Amino acid sequence: MSIEPKQANTYGIPPLAIARIKGAQQANTIAIYMIYAALIAFVVFGTIASIKVFHDNQLLYRLFYNLPFILVALTIPITLYDAFIIYRYRLSQSSMVIMTIGVSTVILLGGLLFADTAWLGLASWLGVAFLFKVSFKRFFDFLQAEEETETLEQS
Repeated sequence: MSIEPKQANTYGIPPLAIARIKGAQQANTIAIYMIYAALIAFVVFGTIASIKVFHDNQLLYRLFYNLPFILVALTIPITLYDAFIIYRYRLSQSSMVIMTIGVSTVILLGGLLFADTAWLGLASWLGVAFLFKVSFKRFFDFLQAEEETETLEQS
């Protein structure tokens, strides 16, 4: 009794794995859009709050101060999921994934526990999302190059 594969693999990678990696890439894209929204909120509400008429407006101050933090903090679970997928399917070196998540976590927790601030730790999480974006892009560029090479060989 021989065991036959359920579906053809793409260069040794099962289709389910590729689907999970694509899903993680889409989640990472959402995280990056949230980061862009945080930066835009910081600039827009900071500019409006700096106008003399709005100096005493607490709502604008809270939007300027807290909204970017909240948006970036919401990207952390998404980034952790992306890190798991990247680590699981070896899309990047394991030490690189562990280092980026570890350093960002230590900086965030250290800032919250000892300095009573979160801005530096959340800023380090910004870089993690963009690093993972590059990892996903490299992986799919590799698959596309392999596919093009195979079609050229068949011709």
